[in-house]
Amino acid sequence: MHLDTHTPSPTTDLMPPDATTEDPVTAPLTTLTELDDAIERLGVAVPCRSYDPEVFFAEAPADVEYAKSLCQTCPLRDACLAGAKHRREPWGVWGGELFVQGVVVPRKRPRGRPRKNPVTA
Repeated sequence: MHLDTHTPSPTTDLMPPDATTEDPVTAPLTTLTELDDAIERLGVAVPCRSYDPEVFFAEAPADVEYAKSLCQTCPLRDACLAGAKHRREPWGVWGGELFVQGVVVPRKRPRGRPRKNPVTA
């Protein structure tokens, strides 16, 4: 009885998958360098490079909502958000979501104590 031995293929068994073959629109951009490279490869203007960067790190709730709305048109939005979650970004709008201390928060509340009575519009 003769058994064949398995010889690993250098392209499949020993080497990790090539990261450059992943789609930059859906793959998480886990480092800021990867995010910069993906923006360069894309070749189109993205909101975080077209608008004032301060908008994406704003304090006022209205400004934060504006920054989140800008991200809705970005082709790298999903990958940016996944990367920011992976990096646990400490602050700012990434991928259309607000991060505070590494966690996504749904809304930026204004400073001070909340109102006792609801505001009628």
